[in-house]
Amino acid sequence: MSTPSKPLAGLKVIELGTLIAGPFASRICAEFGAEVIKVESPDGGDPLRKWRKLYEGTSLWWFVQARNKQSLTLNLKHPEGREVLKRLLSEADILIENFRPGVLEKLGLGWDVLHALNPRLVMVRLSGFGQTGPMKDQPGFGAVGESMGGLRYITGFDDRPPVRTGISIGDSIAALWGVIGALMALRHREVNGGQGQVVDVALYEAIFAMMESMVPEFDVFGFIRERTGNIMPGITPSSIHTSADGKHVQIGANGDAIFKRFMQAIGRNDLADDPSLASNDGRDARRDELYGVIDRWANSLPLDALMRILTDAEVPASRIYSAEDMFNDPQYLAREMFLQARLPDGKPFKMPGIVPKLSDTPGSAEWVGPTLGEHTDSVLAALGYDPAAIASLRQAGTV
Repeated sequence: MSTPSKPLAGLKVIELGTLIAGPFASRICAEFGAEVIKVESPDGGDPLRKWRKLYEGTSLWWFVQARNKQSLTLNLKHPEGREVLKRLLSEADILIENFRPGVLEKLGLGWDVLHALNPRLVMVRLSGFGQTGPMKDQPGFGAVGESMGGLRYITGFDDRPPVRTGISIGDSIAALWGVIGALMALRHREVNGGQGQVVDVALYEAIFAMMESMVPEFDVFGFIRERTGNIMPGITPSSIHTSADGKHVQIGANGDAIFKRFMQAIGRNDLADDPSLASNDGRDARRDELYGVIDRWANSLPLDALMRILTDAEVPASRIYSAEDMFNDPQYLAREMFLQARLPDGKPFKMPGIVPKLSDTPGSAEWVGPTLGEHTDSVLAALGYDPAAIASLRQAGTV
């Protein structure tokens, strides 16, 4: 039986990105079959190679973020480097870049030039504030996008300053929007007979788009959502509680039938049968009372016993997982959410599995993030450069 092709097989993606947003977008493409060529500066490459925990000088994050990609070193300050890039882009389907707006234009590689070079090219542009507007030229990282987009304002407790979510979620959400936009543009190109186009993703807008009912609530009622800690404002009960052995568990019993089952399971039939608590608006009006009841119940039991009661009552709940909890969890293992791979010296290590799960054409991780310039010669040879020409480019510092 032949192995099915991946859904993005046949697409060529060129990545001009560093750190998180652009590289995460191209990583998704690479996992699902696109040929991804990552263009890096010969002078050290992507700074992510040195971020967080290093193994023999290279970031473990790098090995995941750059998996399935080819690394080509190009000095885009050299005219020859820009010519190599143009050759690549002339036959590419997608360009993903996360430079500050105007950088590519200064290099003579703006959209007008690239569209004329390859009318089928889809250009995904990820930046702090987008390609237009009064802030377009300002630098903007994911943390800034999370702040301006509204996420930081509502994250944390009301008696303390705002907090971050613990990961670079602004960059990652922007990357997802970039991939969605690229696939939309490809659909238009392939099915509707269109040409390539620009997908313009601003980090602050990527976050703003996730802000649920914030806009109409302010516009209609003048209501500004504030920080509410672990509870979900206006939706009750849904919060984090602490067990007798000091473990934390998220309980989401905000469905009407679920709430009734939950109260019955903890011996509070009086609350289960109270007509004023039969719907969410009534429960939210008595939020503090209900959270007090749940807190006292959770505090009286160790986590394992607490979870058995919740599971038997079919109440959505989960302990708060650490990485250690995940590694041996049956659900994670059943869904193949850890892939076994090897570091350059042969040491085995686990990488995150592939998301989403496609039934017929699943994605995969074929190799870990490459060494800097590992594929330079093979990529240049595929573009028609002979060994002498490659040697000349290398000698000139172009690659």
